Amino acid sequence: MNPALSLGELRLAELREFYRAELFDQFVPFMDRHIIDYEYGGFLCHADRRGNLLSTEKVTWYVGRGVWVYSFLYSHFGRNPEFLAVARKAVEFLMKTRPATPGTAWPKRFTREGKPLTPPDPEVYGDLFIAEGLAAYSLASGEGRWRREARDILLQCVRAYDSADYAPEIGQTYLGPDAPPLAGARVLAVWMVLLRLATQMLEAEADAEIEAVADRSLDAIFRRHLNPEFDLMNELLAHDFAPAPNPYGQLVYIGHAIETLWMGMSEARRRGDESLWSTAARLFRRHVEVAWDDVYGGVFRNQRDVDRNIWDVDKVLWEQLEVLVGCLAMVEHNGDSWACATFERMFGYVRDRFRLAAHGLPLYMFTADRKATFTPDADRIENYHLPRYLMLNLLALDRMLRRTAGTGR
Repeated sequence: MNPALSLGELRLAELREFYRAELFDQFVPFMDRHIIDYEYGGFLCHADRRGNLLSTEKVTWYVGRGVWVYSFLYSHFGRNPEFLAVARKAVEFLMKTRPATPGTAWPKRFTREGKPLTPPDPEVYGDLFIAEGLAAYSLASGEGRWRREARDILLQCVRAYDSADYAPEIGQTYLGPDAPPLAGARVLAVWMVLLRLATQMLEAEADAEIEAVADRSLDAIFRRHLNPEFDLMNELLAHDFAPAPNPYGQLVYIGHAIETLWMGMSEARRRGDESLWSTAARLFRRHVEVAWDDVYGGVFRNQRDVDRNIWDVDKVLWEQLEVLVGCLAMVEHNGDSWACATFERMFGYVRDRFRLAAHGLPLYMFTADRKATFTPDADRIENYHLPRYLMLNLLALDRMLRRTAGTGR
């Protein structure tokens, strides 16, 4: 096959059609029928695989992410006014629920109508996802005030994260409920979200303060969190960037590293920095190869202890998708042969093990055991990583197809 028109056995035009159908014939209609709250705004993501609601509570993360998804859909895929209306209604919900005290974070959870169910979130992720949504909504709507709002939230989050008493939920995410606290921890996942938000905002408009956030994030990711002994990224460091005490010194949450590294490639592309691109691409490959399950396929997400080689062996959809985003970016950039082969292998794995069409169900499993065993029940619909993967890879394929058409090959 012509390598310009295929990824192994996957022809680009056929792959593009697959993605288009998954996004517009599956995901968008499912969200429309079951998940979008047209009455109050936002997204009701606590539903089973068929879309039956299990709870009407709303999660700040999912509302902010949903604003981004529908704003991005509108801006990049036909400017459908229905997409913009969904984003607008969700923005109105967020503004209605914004804390009255300046500098206070949104709560994590609300009732359907917008009554807070939790205190202000001690972590910055929820507010950063809101900022990402508002920045994308500003581009979609043409209303600059939402970019200014996103900017203010971003810088507020940086100030909160720089506090020595910043308190991430380490045990719940990484090592279980008995994990010791690590006040003021520097967290790879926070730099990841900061970098992605900064990249997108800077692609739209230059801003010295946001550029400084991107610079800090890159320095933290590639100089601080990268452990030279492992050539892998520690998820957690002490507040002063010193190595964290064990058990955290041995912890590599490799799913976040893989996700972070394609975002590093995206920022390198924005900057036109080939050296940064090469570093990010090399480390992306390194982390994917270390995380790969040679027995059952796919990638593991959490290496609890590097030296003792202790892993959580469950599989999560979002991490598999991050591999596909990063691999296609590498193929688009320079036709990387490893990325081409790895994309083909991972694409088949996700299609065969996570996609639910073979079971007569829509969409994909979000979490699974090591073998990615089908389970009929679930309590959440994933409204961010799946559509982001589909949209980013659709746009990459469009660019690749245009390029090959321009060469006459």
